[in-house]
Amino acid sequence: MTETLARISARRPWVTIGIWGVLALVALGLVQALLASATTTDLRLADRYESERAAALLEERLRGPKALAEIVIVQSNTLTVDDAEFRAKVDQVHQNITALGPEIISGGIDGQQVGGQPFSHYYQALALSTLIPPEQLQQLLSILVSGSQRTVLMHYTLAGDTDEATANVEELIHVVDKANAADDFRVLIGGDASVAFENNELSAHDLEQGERFGVPIALIILLVLFGAVAATLLPLGMAIVAIGMALAAVGVIGQAFELIFFVTMIITMIGLAVGIDYSLLIVSRFREELSKGLDTFEAVAKAGDTAGRTVLFSGTTVVIALIGMFIVPVSFFQSLGLGAILVVVTALAATLTLLPALLAVLGPRVDFLTIPFLSRFSLRNTETTGRGFWITITRAVTRFPVVSILIIGVPMIVLTSFYFGIQTGLNDVNSFPERAQTREAFIVFEEEFSVGDVSPAGLLSPAEIVVDGDIGSPAVQAAIARLRQSLAADPTFPIPPEEPEVNAAGDLALLTLPFPGKPNSRAATEKMATIRDVHVAEAFDGVPAEVYVGGATAEAADFFGIVDVFTPIVFAFVLGSSFIILMLVFRSIVIPLKAIIMNLLSVGTAYGLLVLVFQRGIGRDLLGFQEAEVIDAWIPLFLFSILFGLSMDYHVFLLSRIRERYDESQDNLQAVAYGLESTGRMITGAALIMVAVFGAFAAGETIVNQLVGFGLAVAVLLDATLVRSVLVPASMAVLGRGNWYLPSWLRWLPDLRVEAEEG
Repeated sequence: MTETLARISARRPWVTIGIWGVLALVALGLVQALLASATTTDLRLADRYESERAAALLEERLRGPKALAEIVIVQSNTLTVDDAEFRAKVDQVHQNITALGPEIISGGIDGQQVGGQPFSHYYQALALSTLIPPEQLQQLLSILVSGSQRTVLMHYTLAGDTDEATANVEELIHVVDKANAADDFRVLIGGDASVAFENNELSAHDLEQGERFGVPIALIILLVLFGAVAATLLPLGMAIVAIGMALAAVGVIGQAFELIFFVTMIITMIGLAVGIDYSLLIVSRFREELSKGLDTFEAVAKAGDTAGRTVLFSGTTVVIALIGMFIVPVSFFQSLGLGAILVVVTALAATLTLLPALLAVLGPRVDFLTIPFLSRFSLRNTETTGRGFWITITRAVTRFPVVSILIIGVPMIVLTSFYFGIQTGLNDVNSFPERAQTREAFIVFEEEFSVGDVSPAGLLSPAEIVVDGDIGSPAVQAAIARLRQSLAADPTFPIPPEEPEVNAAGDLALLTLPFPGKPNSRAATEKMATIRDVHVAEAFDGVPAEVYVGGATAEAADFFGIVDVFTPIVFAFVLGSSFIILMLVFRSIVIPLKAIIMNLLSVGTAYGLLVLVFQRGIGRDLLGFQEAEVIDAWIPLFLFSILFGLSMDYHVFLLSRIRERYDESQDNLQAVAYGLESTGRMITGAALIMVAVFGAFAAGETIVNQLVGFGLAVAVLLDATLVRSVLVPASMAVLGRGNWYLPSWLRWLPDLRVEAEEG
């Protein structure tokens, strides 16, 4: 099929290029028109989970879409609230904010002159005051004035739903920035919308930085590999086309399904890596065939029939591994899986059709602007010579295979063991760079408004206990009373819930419980389990009503539970499907088992290094990374799916060459040496490109990009070097003919081949 695609594309190259040109223009238009509205910062779980059910009931039958709140902090190092200048500043900030109008600000403190009344009176106008009985309010949390009298907090509600509020908050941020820069006062903003907006800004900055550093490094590597400018630019062009097409598809799909905003980062990162790598294989093979004397058309066809097969198989293995992410019932995983699959598929399409057409037009001019010094070392001929770096490595490893396995395998196993000490959770605004305004706002919020062990963060993200039933019935009323009494008696929750809010139909009630501690922390989710499994379960036992606990902490608890349940399921799917594919390709049950073990080893080592670097601090400052109190719970599962597909590329490319020679010679060691020598420079160059791209993104400011980029770069580097050059040849030397063992009862399986046999 790949040869047919190459021949069709090369036979009418300008038609093919024209079609892709039109598609690219359409994609560009779709990206500009639809991409901004296609993504969201709102993480959604499947409808069957308790937190999602609670949110849906509240939206449908009580309050409509939940409004997002923002806090604005005014602070002085020298003045207090008793000074007229301080009161005037607060007045001016408040007036400027309310002047934005109801289309931006839908509610908050009232419009009276803040300086004309005692600040202590204003807690009654604050939306948060409904969470706390007035007699406890000033004792537990002085909402507007800090104990030092130098910090004032104001509360506002944004208009619109989550996406509208996140877009509108930009104008509020501009007002705050202007006020912050005007004089000696600090004016800060924080809240769900501003955090989401700033996170988007930081991600966009990291994306630009990743492209700014990753692309030039990849170009340098390609220039070294090809020794010619024209050949170097082709893979980068294919990556850009693939990314553009994938982003356009996201723009269209996002109009019907909610996709998380991080999908654009994943598309760019994965698109640069696989788009360049896949094209590298095709262009290298094309130049090799030209050097053997084939004409342009036949060289294109031959490259499609050989390297094209490898590319198609590699992309298919990545896609199959990524399909596992759709098993997890969370929009976050499904969005990332979809984005990665889209960019891999578009990279395959461009590499197998557009690239052959371009090569047919260029022909020998693919070596245009050759750099003499570099061209001597370029990937033009993969004929083996029986000497050189890779053959020396192979001979040393296969001479002492057991020792080689122990020298490399044992340290990797030791590093993998550190993964079992991982602390997972969800990073919040505290993991933002120090320059982030929202991070600074929440630090001041915690420092100035905490009372003892009671953090104000929990008051902003209360637990929402939703009772679905006949609220007026004596049984339900008694159960609600028991629940309130039970929670009031539990010292874990210092602020008990007030009277329930009941909808007009009388069939839904909401009890709001201020929640102590950071909402997304593991400690908070353990307290959430106490609410659900103890307080609610005992109070409503036998009562004809359904009770759901929602809110930020409930969402985090459900998310952690989903990850814990579905991680082994996804692992089993990816490992099982990989085993079947490799068994079909290599007609062996030993080769798939070894490949899976070695891929697990490289992924496990990357996990262990994440823990050592980010959580234990080994080399963290040297690498310029932030400290991660927790590693986001979604990252290990996401990295597994991505890395298992990517690392399988190199493994299959190497093993296919080994099998090809083994089928000819039946000499296991000679086949291993041939495979490693013939693929060494190609795989190393391709891997270095991926490492450069992922490493550039790891150099970003946000902790998520650092974790993901570092994990991907380390695993690919380990797999393409230590695993491929030591563990694979050493293990194959130990097993000998046993590598190719296939039980007799499985010999009916089809004989698939990654690369066509040489003619």
